[in-house]
Amino acid sequence: MPDIRSIDDINKKIRSGEVVVATAPEMREIVAEKGAERAAKEIDVVTTGTFGMTTSSGAFLNFGHSDPQIKMGGGEVLLNDVPAYAGLSSVDTYIGATQLSKVHKLEYGGAHVIEDLVSGKSIDLKAYGSATQCHPIREIRGQFTISDLNQAIMVNPRSFYQRYSAATNSSDTPICTYLGTLLPNFGNVSYFSVGAISPLYNDPSFETIGIGTRILLAGGVGYVIGEGTLHDPKAMCGSLMVKGDLKKMNSRYLRGAAIANYGTALFIGAGVPIPILNSTIAKNCGITDEDIKVHIYDYHIPTRVKPLVKKTTYKELRSGKVAIGDRTVKASGLSSMKMAVEIIEKLKGMIEEGEFFLTKPVERITMESITRPMKLLYVKASDVMSAPVTCSADDSLRDAEKLMLDKKAGYVVVIDKQRHMQGVLTSWDVAKSIVTNGTKVKDVMTSQNIKTSRKDEPVEVSMRKLEQYRVRGLPVVDEEGKVLGVVRMQDLKYKVK
Repeated sequence: MPDIRSIDDINKKIRSGEVVVATAPEMREIVAEKGAERAAKEIDVVTTGTFGMTTSSGAFLNFGHSDPQIKMGGGEVLLNDVPAYAGLSSVDTYIGATQLSKVHKLEYGGAHVIEDLVSGKSIDLKAYGSATQCHPIREIRGQFTISDLNQAIMVNPRSFYQRYSAATNSSDTPICTYLGTLLPNFGNVSYFSVGAISPLYNDPSFETIGIGTRILLAGGVGYVIGEGTLHDPKAMCGSLMVKGDLKKMNSRYLRGAAIANYGTALFIGAGVPIPILNSTIAKNCGITDEDIKVHIYDYHIPTRVKPLVKKTTYKELRSGKVAIGDRTVKASGLSSMKMAVEIIEKLKGMIEEGEFFLTKPVERITMESITRPMKLLYVKASDVMSAPVTCSADDSLRDAEKLMLDKKAGYVVVIDKQRHMQGVLTSWDVAKSIVTNGTKVKDVMTSQNIKTSRKDEPVEVSMRKLEQYRVRGLPVVDEEGKVLGVVRMQDLKYKVK
């Protein structure tokens, strides 16, 4: 599709005060009403934005040299008792958003230090180095503010997540995740995105966003410096690496947060201008929440690949309710639509007032990057499971008792002819038959709320289940619910190194 204007053309219109800017919601209505081709002729720039959580963020800080000098590199640096990276030069450090305080643990971390810096608060510095002939000082203690630093540069390795899964929990206990607390038995759904106004939904092929793109980052000017980590655009999971000057940021758009029983994270607001160079870009900017597909996964399975619960859209998620089976489940987001809209309105105003100009990328973001899992082998339930002792629900208790004696087993898995699990039978269940007068396995077996392991489940998870629920064993099942084996505590003690 040939371009109808260039970024230079748009910047000339910004200087002359003739630029026409639309926010992402406004552009969506224009495209729906007038079509992409006419919208492309009328609109020069679309402002997109987001305000959400990131755990992939941090800042490089330079303190300047002390007198006498200290060599902090290779030593230890604490900012408000939060460890900062000390593997750089004598007086440079990097504070990561998820680094936890040595004192306050999960309640305060690097994200809060960054917020406090931007807010102008004093930060306690403790630095310990190794003395050298040119750096004789071993220890420095004091306080500083952001104005005392030579540089304070935010660098986020992964920002503007293009598509992020939603989370729920099928287990019977709450679980704490980076997407918040997930209530038991599909009690809620948590998601992460502001949907159709987010930048990478409006430029999915990175036609206008590239290395050198000027953005609004936490209220100040920032830049895209490359593809983000875990960048996988072919799977609609692109991300960007960005930088910005902390000294020019606004703490309204940058907040440290503590996620219950998980750790710390940084909430950042950012805006990205999309130059409308042709009708294809205009069409992309007409995307709606209904167009964006989202997968809801069961997060109680602690493996990288989680069971898919449902395919949905951001329209359904943002309605606040999601249908799962025959139930209506509450859905809530970890991003602020209100703040994101404020940001795109702010960016629109800056462009219209001639305070923000667009930049042409010096290089496009790659579309070829593919995300691969960590190359790390771990012990799975299928690696340690034992062959199950099994019986049928219609077997007599006398036969089942004889089977237990012959196999020296106090735990039997009850299966059907296709090896689907129907229940479990223990020696205690057999003993109860004296009172209940049961004659068949099905009369006394346990068939409800049976704890199981998936074949690819880490053994550490299986061990926690055995300890938490105080059960003798965990049937190992495949995707179809067929019994493959059983994990017992003795299997873990003798087979896991």
